[in-house]
Amino acid sequence: MQRALAFGVPLTLVGGILVAQGHASVAVGAGTVRYTGGTTFSSASISPAAEFTTATLTASGTATIASLPQQAWSTQGRGDVWVATRPLTAQLRLGAEAILAGTSRTDDGWSAAAHAVGEVFWFAPKWGAGLGLGPSAGWIDSVPSVTALRLRARGWWEVGAAYATLTLEPTRFLGAWFTDVGTGATWVRGRVTASLYAQARLSAAYGSTAAATAAVQAFVSRTISLEFSGGSYLRDPYQGFPRAGYLTFGVRFHTRRGAAPAATQAWQPLTPTARGDSLIVRFHLTGAKTVAIAGDWNAWKPKPLRSLGRDLWEGVVALRPGLYHFNLLVDGTEWVVPRGVATVSDGLGGITGVLTVQ
Repeated sequence: MQRALAFGVPLTLVGGILVAQGHASVAVGAGTVRYTGGTTFSSASISPAAEFTTATLTASGTATIASLPQQAWSTQGRGDVWVATRPLTAQLRLGAEAILAGTSRTDDGWSAAAHAVGEVFWFAPKWGAGLGLGPSAGWIDSVPSVTALRLRARGWWEVGAAYATLTLEPTRFLGAWFTDVGTGATWVRGRVTASLYAQARLSAAYGSTAAATAAVQAFVSRTISLEFSGGSYLRDPYQGFPRAGYLTFGVRFHTRRGAAPAATQAWQPLTPTARGDSLIVRFHLTGAKTVAIAGDWNAWKPKPLRSLGRDLWEGVVALRPGLYHFNLLVDGTEWVVPRGVATVSDGLGGITGVLTVQ
């Protein structure tokens, strides 16, 4: 599947940069693209993005409208939904991910790709691993569609302020196999987040190649960040995009809700209140009919909280001094973290609250 690249300057940084319960933003920027073979062009773009995260669901969407040579324009979009069950055992969950991407341009046709993965994974507060598989498909205007079977093995872990990932994806594509191997790391320090990602495609049938990217996001205020990214990416066999390199700069404007890492870092871990020999936690949840708490201290098994009226809920926890992670189960269906409580990534696309006992 060969096709000219419909390119929009990528200003959405790699995983881990937008960490919030609800977030929307829009960026304006410019960049330079260089195709394999030496063709280079510059582009201006506008890129909206949105993300919503709970303990068991992450939904995100991005789009880019970019200028191309000869007064042409490209429009790209991508949507990603990830869901998971509540813990089946102390360290076991099931999950599923669906991705839909598409591109159109004013001087050419359109293309699209879809991916789905069902997964079983094991997790702990600082690491996790998953195994999954699912179908992938690609469509290009006036070209026959393609399908593929994709397997996935992945692992992730946290070390201090760094978050690292490793992914292995063997794919059966048009009668032959190729394997994508990717590894990345993200560091957060104050208002600055930096990410590195490297990927190799290994195949006796299609040939082997590699690519790498780097990105930096720096907040200059609660609602404005500067974004820099550059590197290269591999050929996309589903939409026919060739291998290329890029360098971009953008300014992103964020909503106030959960916009800046500095605001999130100002939130403190939940600290239970001592009442005699007991430790008490209390939450305000408007309209909740039932509330339960689950954490890494009880194998993530929900324990019901007691209603105090006026949307207040209270429970007793028996914990030794230390750092713990928790979520609340509201009305038996929705996992949430109370607003104002410090959160960390669970390594699976969701978040958990932080609880500390002195």
